[in-house]
Amino acid sequence: MSSGGLELPPGDEGHEGQDGQGAASADIPPGAVSLARPMDVGSQIGPELDWGTEAWREVRTRAQRAGRAYIWLNLVEQRLRAVVAAVLRPVYEPVHGDDWVVAAAGPAGQEWVQRAVAVREVSRRKGYLLDPADDNVLSFLTLPQLRELMVQHWPCFEPYFDDRRDVELALDELEVTRNVVSRNRALSEAVLAQAERASARLLEILGAGSDVPSARRLPVDAVEDLVGDRYADVVAVHSDRVRLLRQFPAEDLFGGARRLDAIGIGLNLLVQNFSGRRLIRLAESGCRVRLLFLNPASSAVKRRERELGLKRGELSRAVEMNILHMRRVRARLRDPGAFEIQVFDETPRFTAYLVDGDGSDGVAVVQTYLRRARGMEAPVLVLRGGGRVVRSGRSPDTGENGLFVTYRDEFEQAWADARPVS
Repeated sequence: MSSGGLELPPGDEGHEGQDGQGAASADIPPGAVSLARPMDVGSQIGPELDWGTEAWREVRTRAQRAGRAYIWLNLVEQRLRAVVAAVLRPVYEPVHGDDWVVAAAGPAGQEWVQRAVAVREVSRRKGYLLDPADDNVLSFLTLPQLRELMVQHWPCFEPYFDDRRDVELALDELEVTRNVVSRNRALSEAVLAQAERASARLLEILGAGSDVPSARRLPVDAVEDLVGDRYADVVAVHSDRVRLLRQFPAEDLFGGARRLDAIGIGLNLLVQNFSGRRLIRLAESGCRVRLLFLNPASSAVKRRERELGLKRGELSRAVEMNILHMRRVRARLRDPGAFEIQVFDETPRFTAYLVDGDGSDGVAVVQTYLRRARGMEAPVLVLRGGGRVVRSGRSPDTGENGLFVTYRDEFEQAWADARPVS
């Protein structure tokens, strides 16, 4: 009888010292039990354990979505923790000292707050607390528990927030995502999008909105906020202009601009996606516009037509039509001097639309020209201006300007060499 109370069956005598197995049985001491050799599992279940290309793609997609959601949840939880501490600590700490969180939880929260106290003590003993700022009970409360503290003491929070219902609805939407991420289950794209919207709204309610001026036009993403310096000032990349406009419509890009500078062959993103009436209203509201087209009569247009396989004169007529349309817009303005049109004769290298490029809230859309692809099909970079300095890895005192400044300078040089259109 073994120590576990189970009796092992006797060995099979037919496999002890018989049929060529004597060498193996010679090592078995008398009275010992011979166990059957396990099967070669690799040959039996290997194919079932293998992950193909599709499986790996699905796993990476899940991990990327979960990581993105975790960043949003982390930001919300840290902000909510800071708000709870700022409001409730002055109320309870003068009387209860370091136990102010336990006192604030009250009888209704005794169970979960005591559990947080216990987890904190275990973390202390095992050395998990690497940051002294986390050595407090509040740091061990989860998002639902922080919410419970806020709800229990809403009269204390009411002076700072307009509507309790807005806060609770946003937290309800986040709870689904929190459960999925914490249990490492699949997070659908729809639920992730919902969580991002709810997080952004909640951070705005809690007074942690972005301090980037251009966030009105291009909201700062949580991932951009954390790792943006790795990619200069590039905040989005789209494989073509169709996908850009799906995510970032022309109205969002140009609407409300106080300055608009554009350079390219035909500037179709502006001319064909932003109506003349909207341009007139934009200019009449004080926006200064500078448009720089490729000269439709230049040899560069003819070369571009050959690259794209277009009929002779097809591209030049399209550019000329766009210029004529912009001239009609300019003619209807009270101050035509605020709406300037020029042409250049050099080989076109890129198209760029710089919105509010002279201030701290600039946004730019940039495309390079590919030899065999139209502008609609070329990859698109979205840049955030504001003179953000990108730190290099060598020294914290060394920095370089982002791409926004580079393209803005290129525009200014091209504008200085261009000729005005009457």
